[in-house]
Amino acid sequence: MIIHGVEVKGKLLDSQTRCQHYHKEVDIVAIKFKCCQTYYPCYTCHHETADHPAMTWNEDECNEKAILCGNCGEELTIQEYIHHPLACLKCEARFNSGCQHHSHLYFEM
Repeated sequence: MIIHGVEVKGKLLDSQTRCQHYHKEVDIVAIKFKCCQTYYPCYTCHHETADHPAMTWNEDECNEKAILCGNCGEELTIQEYIHHPLACLKCEARFNSGCQHHSHLYFEM
C-alpha cells in the first residue's frame, strides 16, 4: 500500500499504517527495516510477509530516516523517534507508547 507516497508492506488495515497486529488509534508508525529498506507497520508483519530475517539498525545509523508517521507522512530519523517516541515532531499526532517495549527488535540503541 502506498501511504503518503511511500510504499508500506505488511498486513495493513488502513492508510495510516495500522495493521492486523496493532490497530489502536495511536498505532500510526511504520518502521523501515534495515535488511530490506522497506517500511512495515510492525515486526510481526515483517516476519509474516518478508522472505528474510529482520536486521536491527546499528547505533551509528541513528541519522537514517526510518520512521514514517502514518498521519502526516513525515519521515523521522531513528534518533528523532527514540528521543520523541510519543508524538510526531511535525504534526504532533500521538504514537503508541507501548512501541518502546519493542524498540530492541528494530534498533541496537
